[in-house]
Amino acid sequence: MFMLRNVTKYLFGDTSKESIVEIPQGQLYLVRPLSPKGYSELIFKDAAASIRRTGQEFQYQLVVQRAYEEGEEELLADEGGENGDAEALGTDKDEKTFLLDQGLHFRSEIRQGGEAVFAWRDLSGDPGDLYEFVCDRSVQAPEVGTFEMVAIKCQYERKFRKHQEAATEKDLQQFNFTDQTIPSASALSSPTTKAIDSPPPKPKAIEQSITKQTQKDMSSRTNKSRASDKEDAPTEAPPSSSTPRALEVLCKERAELHLFDFPSGSFMLQDPSVTATVFEFGKWQYWLQITGSEREWLGQAVVADINPVFNFEYLSFIFNHYTQDGSAYSWLLRFKDQETEERFQEGLMRALWEQLNEVKWTKSTDDDRQYVLDAFQDLTMEDSEHVAKEEEGDEEEEAEGGDNSQQSEQYDSDESADDVVTKPDDGNTNSQLAVGYKHDRSFVVRGSKIGVFKHTPNNNLEFSTNISKVETPGGKLFSPTKVMLHSEDTDMILQKADDPNSLYRMDLEYGKVVDEWKVHDDIQVKTFAPEKKFSQMTGEQTFLGLSHNALYRVDPRLSGNKMVESDLKQYTTKNAFSAAATTEKGYIAVASDKGDIRLFDKLGLRAKTQLPAIGDPITGLDVSADGRWVLATCRTFLLLIDNLQTEGKNEGKLGFEKAFGKDSKPQPKRLTLQPSHVAQFHHETKAALAFTPARFNTGVDDKETSIITATGPFIVTWNMKKVLAGRKDPYTIKRYEEEVKADDFKFGTDKNVIVALPNEVNMVAKQTFKKPTRESIAATPRGSARFGNKLRKSEVVNSPY
Repeated sequence: MFMLRNVTKYLFGDTSKESIVEIPQGQLYLVRPLSPKGYSELIFKDAAASIRRTGQEFQYQLVVQRAYEEGEEELLADEGGENGDAEALGTDKDEKTFLLDQGLHFRSEIRQGGEAVFAWRDLSGDPGDLYEFVCDRSVQAPEVGTFEMVAIKCQYERKFRKHQEAATEKDLQQFNFTDQTIPSASALSSPTTKAIDSPPPKPKAIEQSITKQTQKDMSSRTNKSRASDKEDAPTEAPPSSSTPRALEVLCKERAELHLFDFPSGSFMLQDPSVTATVFEFGKWQYWLQITGSEREWLGQAVVADINPVFNFEYLSFIFNHYTQDGSAYSWLLRFKDQETEERFQEGLMRALWEQLNEVKWTKSTDDDRQYVLDAFQDLTMEDSEHVAKEEEGDEEEEAEGGDNSQQSEQYDSDESADDVVTKPDDGNTNSQLAVGYKHDRSFVVRGSKIGVFKHTPNNNLEFSTNISKVETPGGKLFSPTKVMLHSEDTDMILQKADDPNSLYRMDLEYGKVVDEWKVHDDIQVKTFAPEKKFSQMTGEQTFLGLSHNALYRVDPRLSGNKMVESDLKQYTTKNAFSAAATTEKGYIAVASDKGDIRLFDKLGLRAKTQLPAIGDPITGLDVSADGRWVLATCRTFLLLIDNLQTEGKNEGKLGFEKAFGKDSKPQPKRLTLQPSHVAQFHHETKAALAFTPARFNTGVDDKETSIITATGPFIVTWNMKKVLAGRKDPYTIKRYEEEVKADDFKFGTDKNVIVALPNEVNMVAKQTFKKPTRESIAATPRGSARFGNKLRKSEVVNSPY
């Protein structure tokens, strides 16, 4: 109780938030144990519960708000017709509010199996009627306890008109109704489904036959259940590895230890009191050791793969642990107060930062250290005005068309078995994807071939042609390592792995490489980017090039070397530049393998802003068209940075235009998967996280609303509105059978995603993505009888993509 009281004190103290505490996922039922109207009614199939402040002091509301699946909100509006908005999307249909009063008899219960339920009286209903909010299994027991404690203190404030800090244990006990049972809710009816009349009684002989069959089925299920007992057994902690000798202790704190249980999908308490120690054991080598009074629980090298997440709302630290046999586990440490967690965070982040940068933490500035710490905790970013206005009530639109991916012929009986090829034996796999801006085309690189696919009006891909040989003008076959569409999508710029000083231009109308461009004799091309974000839609000929320590402009119209010497910005140090991106105005963002980001307003000059390195190498970079948002990809996380200055003499300016003040570095937002999801990903694939370069959706006059990336067989998309609001469920996933090689949004929308698998290419509707659950992560996709686009042997020219 002491810990919960401290947590709620912290929550109540943050008056900047309307919502004090939230349960992000669950279902709302109305249960009528004594009513002839029916026992149980499902009100909201998918909902979030929160406790909010009101405009009056000492008055609080319990709010349950419906959460829509992708496209569901708009679909309901469409079905409602012209007058459907008010009915289908009205406030009462989407939100239930209850004044937090002692008369509600608000209480909670953790049922056998770990399911958490909140219940309270329906004061406007019949005697005995209850509302029940059944929490999703991903909601942890401490979150339930915190939510109930906040509700109790809100009732105390309403009754006594005093602030909750004055409440004693005895005062709060009068709002405890846990002795009242909570009947089980079941969705026998719902507001969107008509009641079905009871069927007529069955003849006795038929009833007996059904009973025998049911017994047979139950026996079969029992056998299957016994076979899967091992899989459903609670997750056990693995043996601890040997502990290296400590050279210097960075932090040492007491905490509770919890282990994520795969079958139940929740964290289970393992030890109420452990010591968590972070220490140095070698040059730039650090160790996390967790020890209980009776055993050593675990030891883990401090590296990026531990995927650390600090949550000060619940005083918790969640991380991943990998054993020598390759298994992954997700652990949670819960601290007694915020000060303890802050000390532990400082020590762990120092270890992680020094391990990645091989530089002492104390050599960085206070601002840079705070920038790093901010990136590794849950923060609510200040939303931009255009996001708040334009996305309100516009969660997601339903994309046209379905998940029409390429399928094996066994799912279609109308054609012979060898008409469609999905897995060729040419020794190559798809490797890169370029999505057209000017024309509805996508290009997929496969070895020394390039497949061209047309985007159809119903959001499918239709095979167009195959460029079967990518050759230099001299006739030498090669496999492009990087491609970029250029000059109104009529050209493609290609890079050859063994020729780092040159680039090649392919004329897409002829399907041939027609030019070789020598960029410079000494300065190499590590990567390249368009002059402006939408330059490929125009006849612009120039574009940007990067070497490991230089940024320059390339102009193919020059005779001889194509580098524009006057626009060269070269550094004497090895900056290890790795990626670049541009805005609609031509502002330039450059990232490095060191993890830092430079922002330029023009070529040839010093960067206006340099953002500190978090530690990990940056493998991909994107920028919103207006330059406000910078999106960096690291192997195990993404970094979203708000580039707009909101205070000081440069208020309203971007970091591209004016340098940030000494004490006003932008606040970064680290986008990562929940450690429990990472552990489940690893459990399913036996592979570590490795994100593909993340991208915003983009389009002329379109605002960025989504982010797309992939890791292994999973595509992940973040909803910008949820990210900026600090929601706990900002991303959805889609799983494939094979590794996702490349992915991007269709130009001009965030509703359709183009995906390149090793041997397939397809366009999928984002509405088919699922919330990450045990089931959606573990589910291996199967072929559907609904055929999308099928590629015949005659169409693919020896390459099915």
